[in-house]
Amino acid sequence: MNDNVLMSRWRSWAPYLLSVLRIWAAFLFMQFGTAKLFAFPAALMPNGSTVALVSLLGVAGILETFGGGLLLLGLFTRPVAFLLAGEMAVAYFYGHAPRGFWPVLNQGSPAVLFCFVWLYISAAGAGPWSLDALRTRRRPGSPGGGMDAQA
Repeated sequence: MNDNVLMSRWRSWAPYLLSVLRIWAAFLFMQFGTAKLFAFPAALMPNGSTVALVSLLGVAGILETFGGGLLLLGLFTRPVAFLLAGEMAVAYFYGHAPRGFWPVLNQGSPAVLFCFVWLYISAAGAGPWSLDALRTRRRPGSPGGGMDAQA
């Protein structure tokens, strides 16, 4: 097998790996929200409490839990991912950057990574393993695949 065939086969996996990235990133992202709202899988707040829903952290918890759930399923992926990228940018500059420049020192690395992953997914779409792709394929008059299936 020559290098061109190998690279061609590897590149053919790109849409599926996009779906894998979206699913796993959403699964990890949701844990930040559920930890804030339900102290599950563990409490992040001092003394094991949860956040007030009518607070900045409460809104963040709602966005992370339910927005992350939508991204996990690949439903309304582009607008939700764009919204969550913005949330992560705000989280970084509001909550982490004031503690110092370096993300590894101000504990902002997850916010930065999620911001850029969600920004990429808002442009790239959900990939073929998503409810968006399923909705696109079932829509009357729409093509049965291609870029539209990655909505």
